Amino acid sequence: MSAENPSKENPNKENQLTHLNADGSALMVDVSGKASSMREAIASASVQTRPDVIALIEQALLKKGDVLATARIAGIMAAKKTSDLIPLCHPLPLSKVSIDFELNAASGQIFIQSLCRVQSQTGVEMEALTAASVAALTIYDMCKAVDPAMVIGPIQLQQKTGGKHGLWQRPIQGAAL
Repeated sequence: MSAENPSKENPNKENQLTHLNADGSALMVDVSGKASSMREAIASASVQTRPDVIALIEQALLKKGDVLATARIAGIMAAKKTSDLIPLCHPLPLSKVSIDFELNAASGQIFIQSLCRVQSQTGVEMEALTAASVAALTIYDMCKAVDPAMVIGPIQLQQKTGGKHGLWQRPIQGAAL
């Protein structure tokens, strides 16, 4: 049977992986019956480098050019291409993508935050995660000649809104459960 056959979809979807049918075959989730709503996702990534690399970025002294401007454009472009990169993602008509950076010279850390917004029947988390990831990879690419030991991560969803589950936020680290 084909992956599109509704009789093969798992009837107990709440606690199941959404991209598998009952026999374990991969499928693109059918969102045609879902209501369209405003959806937003915020993801983050970090790049750990050295303080001198942060200084080079801040002073725009790297040979490849403006690191943060290039990483911002790369992140935005990646969000728009997420369905080309992640096989079962729906193509989405994004209404907003933003990438922001916070540099900490003392610790040598670059914090990246991406925000993606869409009016759609499905969420925009993968676009936000892809944007943050590619922005981090772009920073690595532009700075690797100076510091090939950079570390990327964690890459994580911080918050999402919209859809039937509404608001979800990452619990604050160290908070009491």
